[in-house]
Amino acid sequence: MTPIGPLLRRLALLIALLQAVVAQAELPPALARQLADAGIPADALGLIVAPLGAGAPFIEHGATRPMQPASTMKLVTTLVGLEQLGPAWRGTTRLLAAGPIRDGVLHGDLVLQGGGDMDLGWQDLQAMLQHARNRGLTEVRGALVLDRSLYQPTRLDRGAPPFDDEPDAYYNVIPDALLVNGNLMRVDVFVDDKGLQLRPLVPLAGVRVTHEMTLVDGDCSQWDDGWKPPLVRPPRLGRAMDVMLRGTWPARCDRTVAFNVIERNDFIARLVRGLWAGMGGRWRGAAREGKAPADARLLAEHSSRPLSQLVRAINKPSDNALTRMLLLAIGQAAPGDAAEPTLQRGDRAIRAWMRSKGIDDGGLVLDNGSGLSRSERITAAQLEGLIRAGMNSRWAPEFVASLPIAGIDGSLRRRFAGSPAAGWARLKTGTLRNVVALAGTLPDAAGQPLVLVAFINHDALKPRQMRPVIDGLVDWVSRTRFVTAPAPAASSP
Repeated sequence: MTPIGPLLRRLALLIALLQAVVAQAELPPALARQLADAGIPADALGLIVAPLGAGAPFIEHGATRPMQPASTMKLVTTLVGLEQLGPAWRGTTRLLAAGPIRDGVLHGDLVLQGGGDMDLGWQDLQAMLQHARNRGLTEVRGALVLDRSLYQPTRLDRGAPPFDDEPDAYYNVIPDALLVNGNLMRVDVFVDDKGLQLRPLVPLAGVRVTHEMTLVDGDCSQWDDGWKPPLVRPPRLGRAMDVMLRGTWPARCDRTVAFNVIERNDFIARLVRGLWAGMGGRWRGAAREGKAPADARLLAEHSSRPLSQLVRAINKPSDNALTRMLLLAIGQAAPGDAAEPTLQRGDRAIRAWMRSKGIDDGGLVLDNGSGLSRSERITAAQLEGLIRAGMNSRWAPEFVASLPIAGIDGSLRRRFAGSPAAGWARLKTGTLRNVVALAGTLPDAAGQPLVLVAFINHDALKPRQMRPVIDGLVDWVSRTRFVTAPAPAASSP
């Protein structure tokens, strides 16, 4: 006769197993129904749910199929950036004098040398120029030389086709080693009793901002629904460059808009001219691209925040331009010929790091490292392995702190309200016109830490149709207790 104690223990185990999800290859019925109800075929999903510690995945579906990751690809770039460059890495911009300075006059060129500085705003450039002015420089007799030679090629934006219908938007900016203010004009747009008003916030010499916008009733949070790319009218002799804002604007809306419409050499030249003249300095030359001579003298410099802070500025709001700059920095620091394209060196460095962690790089396609790409591909299994490596990295605190917190901040601040995942899940988001994705960590219903990677790629559906499904998947995971399938009992001798 079997003792009652062991029977009860076996019954308790059976009940626990019925209430939990045991490791399995196919989709659980609840998830399969969510996909079917949304019209999403099973092969449009790449999914892996695994324990953060040792153990086989609990759910694994399409996990070895290369898929578009959208912005979850930023996890690759930021983690490898931390691992290869270190959390204290900074990019630096230098202001140099390429010639002698006599009686306050520079008899030569003024050089602005880019060093992959991700934080160089117009106020920072103003402070650099003011430092040179305070040291007695009053006039520049040569050109303004823009040195982007740190990365090869120096200008990735030239000849690049627009990614979508919003080439003026910040998320589409293609960076280089010398990116000043993100190449963005910023304008306060508001409505008063005189109508629509504009107040430019970046002091560009010889630029006038006008509009032919129509006021409409509407929600200020949806101001960009009626936005059209601004029109730039080149300056004519003796006249300013006109930047005209177009489209519609909500009648009760006060907002600062930022846009990229002025060619970047011209943008920097106009900014330097405006700032320098405002300090009483004189410069009548032109701006040109070039390289600083070896004997150029340092006048001032500016350094970015350390990478430990920059990865938060990348992952929480999902900043494409900063991610692309970080991939260039990884490539520049990697071994190789200086003439080799920097992105190619960055690609090689990332693959070598992945292989060093036991992550197969087969099927991986890197374009710019941000996910803002139609060609980038990664598998859910590869990204799961990378997240696991990140959680075991010596820089794990910096990496984890960069991830959006569900219902709290970053690109997840308005998602997962009322879900157990709120306040606990740390997930990088990803969205393209045919992609939604989430990747990161969260606890299950028993508090067990998990790694989750989920991609949905479907050309016939829009993100707003797919996002509820992927959010429902995360909610389901957070409400489920996952257990590892028990090992077979040893047979009695």
